[in-house]
Amino acid sequence: MNLLQNKVCIVTGGGRGIGKATAKKFITEGGIVIIADYDETSGSSTANELGENCTFVKMDVSNSESVRSLIDQVKNEHGRIDVIVNNAGILQDMTLEKMDEDQFDKVIHVNLRGVFLCTKYAAEVMREQGSGVILNASSVVARYGNYGQTNYVAAKAGLEGMTKVWSRELGKFGIRVNAVAPGFIKTDMIAGMPEKIIKMMGDKVPLKRWGEPEDVANLYCFLASDEASYISGAVLPVDGGVVV
Repeated sequence: MNLLQNKVCIVTGGGRGIGKATAKKFITEGGIVIIADYDETSGSSTANELGENCTFVKMDVSNSESVRSLIDQVKNEHGRIDVIVNNAGILQDMTLEKMDEDQFDKVIHVNLRGVFLCTKYAAEVMREQGSGVILNASSVVARYGNYGQTNYVAAKAGLEGMTKVWSRELGKFGIRVNAVAPGFIKTDMIAGMPEKIIKMMGDKVPLKRWGEPEDVANLYCFLASDEASYISGAVLPVDGGVVV
């Protein structure tokens, strides 16, 4: 039996990177996947690539009407929502001195408010059905900070706090809530980085390499499955030991 056989799974920001790898893993394990992404090009392309059990919905996680529409559409079409992976996120890196309010607000709206909205509305469906799994994308920077990422770190640290609150509030409804904190992962975000910097960062990792999107996707899949039925309120790193 596949780990996610016939489970209805939403992956926000599922068009590329870790989100795409997660959608692919879920499909491989028998899941029915809805890729919810603001980028119509990558989102629809990935859904087409992954086949008939994967569909794309264009949406904006920071907009409550857009989120509500997504949740209603999935419930109406599939009758339930078993898993939501709150993976969508953006970067607007700048030092504190140079960061303006708009750059701060944009990242908070997508990376923190977006997780709040998606979880709030998905949890309504999960409460009714008496089960569900909510998985939030944090980062190792939530634990130790990162130069030039006031907004991003604030969002990820807040997300970890919300994960713990929700695990307490929603557990009695059969809903598990966990967060995954990736370290240095090979995604599109590193495409413009100098090779020297990429190697230097990889050397900082005890395993002496960058992680692959599939490394994160594998953990999401386990946490989404019944194999992790007694895990809730956890923040689990996928970082090669960089934070110990």
